Amino acid sequence: MKYIILLGDGMADYPIQELDGKTPLEYAHTPYMDRIAKEGTLGMIDTIPAGFSPGSDVAIMSLLGYDPMECYTGRGPLEAANMGVQLGVDDVAFRCNLVTLRGDAEHIMENFTSGHITTEEAKIIINDINKELGSTNFQFYPGVSYRHLFVWRDGKALLETTPPHDITGNAVKDYLPRGEGKEEIRGLMERSQVFLRDHPVNQLRIAEGKKPANSIWLWGQGRAPKFAKLTDKYGLNGGMISAVDLLNGIGIYAGLKVIRIDGATGYVDTNYIGKARKALDALRDTDFVFVHVEAPDEMGHEGNVAGKIRAIEDFDEKIVGAVLNEIYGLSPFRLLVLSDHHTPISLRTHTSDPSPFAALSSDEHENLRNGLAFSEVSALLSGVNISPGYLLMDHFIKNWRGFIEEKSS
Repeated sequence: MKYIILLGDGMADYPIQELDGKTPLEYAHTPYMDRIAKEGTLGMIDTIPAGFSPGSDVAIMSLLGYDPMECYTGRGPLEAANMGVQLGVDDVAFRCNLVTLRGDAEHIMENFTSGHITTEEAKIIINDINKELGSTNFQFYPGVSYRHLFVWRDGKALLETTPPHDITGNAVKDYLPRGEGKEEIRGLMERSQVFLRDHPVNQLRIAEGKKPANSIWLWGQGRAPKFAKLTDKYGLNGGMISAVDLLNGIGIYAGLKVIRIDGATGYVDTNYIGKARKALDALRDTDFVFVHVEAPDEMGHEGNVAGKIRAIEDFDEKIVGAVLNEIYGLSPFRLLVLSDHHTPISLRTHTSDPSPFAALSSDEHENLRNGLAFSEVSALLSGVNISPGYLLMDHFIKNWRGFIEEKSS
């Protein structure tokens, strides 16, 4: 049996007035996801447990069958795994965003991506920050675009931090780190602003009309987690395809091979076709592949309606369609397409609402054929709801037919 999961990050949304009251998923032309919903099984999945911030870290762990209540320690250590950064038992890893702040008397979070700064520019900045602010205990590691890593050796983890994408347009003073160790973390953020003010990369970006990376923002901290490998739990081997350190880090902890794709950017210009092709190639030699596309989520954070529709349509055509057109040659198979959480245009951040999923099996007895289209409303009307979300993987891998028979009785 071949298993493939296709995830359009943050595709789910709320109705939008300019789309005649439809969500981007409803408005977009998505014939392949609609086909899976009609021919397979459509439902809702609750990926975010009560009390957890609705981030992709928690959602993806749920989707892979891990209970965040037992396994989740923070985003940072998951990203560290993909970057090959080893963490001691007392080390704390943080996500380090390069952000654009505006205002002198009161800083406002203008852009949490520094205008999607290039990886090449960001690497120069992060390496220079490490030289200026780094020490035996404080270490910075360059990642992709605006997403980087900070490790506090023998550090403090009992901090309250805020994702920068949650506070776009807001004054940052009310969202600075709080708790044990806040002085050290706030101090690093403040010192970075002084250092980056006249950094050559920023001077060039400003001259070109681009947003400067004029501050770091530290958040998502945690110590190294411990959880069983997916490969051991289900007795299979597989791979993870994503441009995002977080997803690849989760994959590494889960025992999956990280499959690198040239041109994968984590944005709307990503190499969709290359991801689909690599996924199909991998399935010829492995049992399981997880394909992640970040673009819809990024468009939600930007509040870009047209961009989100385009990202959803590209995901449907170039990922879902490409896989669906060839997957029958790899039968037997089970295919799952879904959104991990909502990223509403109106809010420009994540919410914990249940999200739609659709599963298609090559075995006709494993399909409910209960969907009209792949959308939030259709999924809600399906009557199929998996909560808590981490139960989906056990059903999907171990006994999908039993799940279907239970729902159809």
